[in-house]
Amino acid sequence: MSAVRVLRSRRLLRQLPPGLPASLRRHYSLDVPAALLRTQGYFGGRWVSAASVFPVLDPATGQELAQVSDCGPAEAKQAVDAAYEAFQSWKQTTAKERSLLLRKWFDLLNRHKEDLAKLITFESGKPMRESLGEMAYSAAFLEWFSEEARRVYGDIVPSPVKDRRILLLKQPVGVASIITPWNFPSAMITRKVGAALAAGCTVVVKPAEDTPLSALALAELAEQAGIPPGVVNVVPCSREKTPAVGHVLCTDSLVSKISFTGSTATGKVLLKMAADTVKRVSMELGGHAPFIVFDSADVDSAVGGAMASKFRNSGQTCVCSNRFLVQSGIYDRFVDKLGRAMDAELRLGHGSEPNTTQGPLINSRAVEKVRLKLPDPELSTFSRRSSIKILILGRALVFDASLLAGYFYSQDVSQIWRVAEALEVGMVGVNEGLLSTPEASFGGVKQSGLGREGSKYGIDEYLEVKYMCFGGLKP
Repeated sequence: MSAVRVLRSRRLLRQLPPGLPASLRRHYSLDVPAALLRTQGYFGGRWVSAASVFPVLDPATGQELAQVSDCGPAEAKQAVDAAYEAFQSWKQTTAKERSLLLRKWFDLLNRHKEDLAKLITFESGKPMRESLGEMAYSAAFLEWFSEEARRVYGDIVPSPVKDRRILLLKQPVGVASIITPWNFPSAMITRKVGAALAAGCTVVVKPAEDTPLSALALAELAEQAGIPPGVVNVVPCSREKTPAVGHVLCTDSLVSKISFTGSTATGKVLLKMAADTVKRVSMELGGHAPFIVFDSADVDSAVGGAMASKFRNSGQTCVCSNRFLVQSGIYDRFVDKLGRAMDAELRLGHGSEPNTTQGPLINSRAVEKVRLKLPDPELSTFSRRSSIKILILGRALVFDASLLAGYFYSQDVSQIWRVAEALEVGMVGVNEGLLSTPEASFGGVKQSGLGREGSKYGIDEYLEVKYMCFGGLKP
């Protein structure tokens, strides 16, 4: 019953002049205030230089943006120690005090959103419109968790005997290592750090080597917000030093929690390192996201959802659709309209250009991965629609072990409930291609991860439940 069809663009491959497109051969300048363009590590409330530096590049042009301190295991250990020391006092602060500080941090992010968005665009390649969207999303997590800080409730449980009282208390786990990716260099930090600080934990952030500038700018604004020294620490490092730094952050006995967003393969390595000291872990890992279109679907709505889900950040998000399963009765109309939308809406260019919808891939390794998947790769060509594989939905589907999100379009209410409940994914978009919001939980199943971020459940990842039995009470 199943079949595979390949849609090829009416303009299969568009030849470009050798080298970069003309729009990318221009010189683009990153113009942000000096206070936000930090290049040193940040721990214990101090900006610290390392013995060496590594370059941060604009992925669209290859131009160097900055030289950033290349921290190693010694600096990582200093950051852990600073976080542990700060935890002793931070955990004693009231929920209201933590809430107010997170709110001040949120206000500062909104005040500087334009400059922070520029940092995202220049170091990750994301179009400016998307970077501004990320900053709104990023700030929203600080707002959300500033409110959730005051809603960490324990329980009083009815006792089976008269002379005892049973209390369940929620307490912060301790120092949390926060290891984040490059595709959302701001939001992936605030989603984790906001929850951790609200719970009363302190953090050591290890940003991706491609995008450390956003993390360091966030640290600067945390300091301006009055968050005490050592509560937020940032350890930037090169790709070469990442394994050694990661080892410290995942094995040090003073670290109680690891939160990681990245590939499934790397997540498994970190899980093995965390096992020796039995640390709490949250893993938001990669996965394959099916996009299913049933015969009953609104085709225009499905095409709009496909464009949003597939092409956001040039297809470099963890919840981007990467397979289309289209029922045969609607196949031709969907394919035609999707092709037209791609021709009309996709514009390659530097992220700072207002008309750009598709920025660059993050680095040469990402380009190589794509090149190896092409049937006949040519470095001097570019195609908006060179090959869209669309699978016609059959009787049975076998999905990969890594499943983060899934999407489907249908107007049949019974079918919607049946499919939504049957899909083995952590998140389901029903007639919607954009899922993320601070109010909802984010996370996958199987090899796509452990735990949840965002929502009222996100703060639980940073809390322990302590049982207190109060006995010997007299009637």
